[in-house]
Amino acid sequence: MFLLLCLFSLSQYCFAVYNITQSQAFSVEKTLISPSNIFELGFFSPKNSGNVRYVGIWYKGISPQTVVWVANRENPLTSKESWASLKIGNNGNLELVDGNRSSVWSTNVHVPSNSSVAFLSDDGNFILEDGTSGEKLWQSFDHPGDTFIPGMVLGYNAKTGQSSVLTSWKSDSDPSPGNFTVGVSSKSRPAQVFVWSGSSPCVRTGPWNRLKFIGMPEMNSSYRSPITLIEDVMDKTSYISFDSYNSSILSRAFVSSEGVFKYVINVKGNDNWYTKWESTDNPCNLYGVCGPYGVCKASQYPICRCLIGFAPKSHQEWSKGNWTQGCGRKTELLCAKNTSSLSSRRGKRDGFHKFSNMKLPDFYEYEDLATNMDICRTECADNCSCIAYAYVNGIGCLVWSEGLVDIQEYSSGGEDLFLRLAHAELGGGHKIKKSIITLVAISSVTALGAVLLIGNIEETPHGSHSLRMKREKDSSRCTPQSSGQSDASEFPLFDFNSILVATDNFGVENKLGQGGFGSVYKGELQDGTEVAVKRLSSNSGQGMEEFKNEMILISKLQHRNLVRLIGCCIEEEEKLLIYELMPNKSLDNFVFDERRKAQLDWATRFNIINGVARGLVYLHRDSCLRIIHRDLKVSNILLDENMNPKISDFGLARIFQGTIDLENTRRIVGTLGYMSPEYAFCGSFSEKSDVFSFGVLLLEIVSGRKNTSFNYDEQYQSLISYAWHLWSECRALDMIDKALDDLYSSTQATRCIHVGLLCVQDHVIDRPTMPDVVFMLSKETDRPQPKQPLFTFQRLSLREIQQQSKSKCSANEATTSTLQGR
Repeated sequence: MFLLLCLFSLSQYCFAVYNITQSQAFSVEKTLISPSNIFELGFFSPKNSGNVRYVGIWYKGISPQTVVWVANRENPLTSKESWASLKIGNNGNLELVDGNRSSVWSTNVHVPSNSSVAFLSDDGNFILEDGTSGEKLWQSFDHPGDTFIPGMVLGYNAKTGQSSVLTSWKSDSDPSPGNFTVGVSSKSRPAQVFVWSGSSPCVRTGPWNRLKFIGMPEMNSSYRSPITLIEDVMDKTSYISFDSYNSSILSRAFVSSEGVFKYVINVKGNDNWYTKWESTDNPCNLYGVCGPYGVCKASQYPICRCLIGFAPKSHQEWSKGNWTQGCGRKTELLCAKNTSSLSSRRGKRDGFHKFSNMKLPDFYEYEDLATNMDICRTECADNCSCIAYAYVNGIGCLVWSEGLVDIQEYSSGGEDLFLRLAHAELGGGHKIKKSIITLVAISSVTALGAVLLIGNIEETPHGSHSLRMKREKDSSRCTPQSSGQSDASEFPLFDFNSILVATDNFGVENKLGQGGFGSVYKGELQDGTEVAVKRLSSNSGQGMEEFKNEMILISKLQHRNLVRLIGCCIEEEEKLLIYELMPNKSLDNFVFDERRKAQLDWATRFNIINGVARGLVYLHRDSCLRIIHRDLKVSNILLDENMNPKISDFGLARIFQGTIDLENTRRIVGTLGYMSPEYAFCGSFSEKSDVFSFGVLLLEIVSGRKNTSFNYDEQYQSLISYAWHLWSECRALDMIDKALDDLYSSTQATRCIHVGLLCVQDHVIDRPTMPDVVFMLSKETDRPQPKQPLFTFQRLSLREIQQQSKSKCSANEATTSTLQGR
């Protein structure tokens, strides 16, 4: 029996070969292996494909099988043809023959000798080579399927008419050419990549600026793109190459049978592929969804609107959500009138309106001689056929002479687009209006300053301060923040009536959620900016102190992972804070929602964890102030249109003075389940209190469960105790959210759980700092082992915690603390 097993093992080994020669054909039972066992070539049958076989290349050792190239995609073999083989014929070409020895597929190239050999390289390229000279005669990389992998190129040669594109499968079970292709457009300079359905564009990336495609804001300047584009104007060629900068990561881009273009990665040794970008993650990526002169913004509803100076061509179709007819001009351009030259035209000249954060429209033309912004503007202004221009770093001057199609507005990133408009559409009297607003703002700021000076400052017995402000009968206002401001008196102006208009009188349909201190509403300002308005209720418990605290703190803080304050308003009983709108609302709307949590794949969750951690490092160490948030929780993590996290709600935040490591307070405020033991019981808080809250938040993101969700009949009191028991039994990965469906990095997940348990240690000294947390999350390093957490007070009531605090805190601590839950 042992001998039979050995023979079977040897036979399995013999089925793997490393090249194909005239003397060694390749049969159905064999596979061709690349030298480092990365790729494998052989006969395969797609799932649910019936009795058919193909010759293809796939990643070795990754399950399920991921095919990257198919030879005979249009001519399948039946599974009954067990005598089919891939061989080198008498003419030196690779040839696939069926059981009847009829040719099914061939390389069909000129071969100088009959000594050719075929092999599979470690980058997944199947190569036919002259065995004598070593000349490469044919390679699979020159004949792409639906997948783009490092080492390949896609592009065109306008002189020869040759092009290489990706072509989708017809379906998941049929590799024959489908309806969708991906390639470099030969009609654009600089080049851009398209997804086409037949000859109709579906998605485009925008032009290449030597670092990235500017229509893909995910490719920010700090991100090293795997794509490189090479253009040769003289030879009329343009090609993109795909490179991998990390040998431990496999990456590929492919177009699905439904026309979705995706870029995914795989950590070697793992079966899971993680999506880094896909063409359908934004409804505005659909080509021309808003029609000519329509602009799409995914974070607003409806997603389409007309550019300033334009109106829908069909209001009826527009109201139905059919925007493809686009928009038309409201006012004719002076340029369009029948006069022979600009100088002879009477009337006020056309001008240009600036649109920021835009995906530039299609059908641009490159102006070689316009070497700076001023020349670009002049060239367009002096040419009546030019309706818009843009000057892009890394590209230069782009101009448009026909209907602007496929425009998108981003919340951040993008480019400036300058659109020619008639003088009447440019807003006459703008300067006078701006001056009036400035005067009102100055007087309002003076009023606010008086209110702040009149307020009395009262020091508490334990070193914290509260501001008691006298109520002013006259309305007072503060103004929105702009970049770099550090003083409350520098905010621009909002009055209460403008916010009423923006929120439709705080209409129920605009309500985004209910916070601990009031409601939050969606609004749109007069300039089209979408905002979130936090309206503090009169009985919320957040008085003038918390309001002023949040207003001034956020105005001084500038970080990509902190929500941005746009402005505020105080008018009699009304206290409003106006923030940038986060289209995906708060994290709890996803991670705790059984229907939506699947949208949080592992890469997104890991990015959120790291983003929150970096935001806390900024608050604790890197900002001009030293801030303790004191109310970090899942519902206070907002998500932008790209699911990037931003910490919000600074009403309870406190500034640490000097080198003080610990402070006490008589008024304990925060959220049960996230409070550290020393804060909940004794009123002591420090940056390590935020670390504890972060640890709870991290474990919730990983598991998809609330810390307080454990029922009395369950074995564990809280998520923290649950995580500890699984960790101690070496079963930490059992707590991973089932919605991830095993599509996660086990290494990263284990690292997160380890760091989370370190953050929720009972004693302050055992918890890491947030810079330590960021370091431990970013790489494999030696980490201390967590101790068993003992304090699990999540089920206690406010009164019970208050009673326990009297016995747990010493006499000189906050034994008379008032605890307010949220």
